[in-house]
Amino acid sequence: MSLEIKGWRKIIKWVAWFLIATLLLTFFIKVATYENQYYNEKEGSEREVTTNRAAEEELIEEEPTEEEVREYTVAADRPRYLTIEKLGIRNARILPMGVNASGELDTPQNIFDVGWYNASGKPGQGGTMIIDGHNGGPHVLGVFKATPSLSEGDIITVERGDGIKYNYSVMENKSVPLSESDKYMVTASKSPVKGKESVTLITCTGEWSQTQGTYLSRQFTRAVIVED
Repeated sequence: MSLEIKGWRKIIKWVAWFLIATLLLTFFIKVATYENQYYNEKEGSEREVTTNRAAEEELIEEEPTEEEVREYTVAADRPRYLTIEKLGIRNARILPMGVNASGELDTPQNIFDVGWYNASGKPGQGGTMIIDGHNGGPHVLGVFKATPSLSEGDIITVERGDGIKYNYSVMENKSVPLSESDKYMVTASKSPVKGKESVTLITCTGEWSQTQGTYLSRQFTRAVIVED
């Protein structure tokens, strides 16, 4: 009799474990299905400013104080401040930047600063400056959010470390698909007018890809120096 009871207990135990395993498997399948459906629905949608991403939590979303901007200095021949009156950008600090581990242009930690690629041209020396900036952080719009609205003839001003200012007139402003942006960098690193000094502004734009964790386009604004 006791052997029969032990046998039934063993069967009940295995049935219980089987049911628990089945429930867990069903749960994980539902989670995976929901996640896949969620990402598919979000793919290509506009990104909400309130989106929280781990990589972006390190971004600084507070504007530098007037004192911090005033005290910012660079070498005499390097770009110091960027001004675009049409967009309300006045004396945005220009920080020297290199490339990250992925070989992409780095951007400043503060979304109100802009980055000058330190292997590109310098103001007043005849080359092409490459300047990039954020279009926003997890909660706040960034310095270059409105650059897609720039039109031909709009003025971009770069001030050097020695206080000399250079004005550049927009000649081209276009959105390039992310898949083609690396190839377009060859064009962006050159002046739209042969022999003329220029500046190229770069930022993210377009629709937000939840799966790729980035925007699906890059905005390139190219401008040439205004000669007196």
